[in-house]
Amino acid sequence: MAVIEDVRPLGAALERSYQVYVHGRLKFRVKQIVYVAFSLDETVMGFAFPKEERAALVTSEPDRFQMPSASDMRFNWVHADLAALDPTEARELVVDAWRMVVPRKLSRAYDLAHPDGPG
Repeated sequence: MAVIEDVRPLGAALERSYQVYVHGRLKFRVKQIVYVAFSLDETVMGFAFPKEERAALVTSEPDRFQMPSASDMRFNWVHADLAALDPTEARELVVDAWRMVVPRKLSRAYDLAHPDGPG
């Protein structure tokens, strides 16, 4: 079972990433692009995810992943129930979301510095 504290240090440490609170909700950004956001009660993690792959993800594990709200369907975004994820998986989702908003050279540098993943 993952909780917000399992991913907060990682999101704050990724290159060019910073955390903000918007209307009481923790979000991680690179520049002005949000790549991870948490619900007010911190039970749901929204994260950047390819639009063309999200239906397959949600269909394959509907107890863990959900489509974003109707207003967010235009974005590369999906939701996860944090309690249904293990901490390692939650960290991997954060890193994968971060990869979508940074240059490839930063993603490659991260891989070289962390060959075993975010752990």
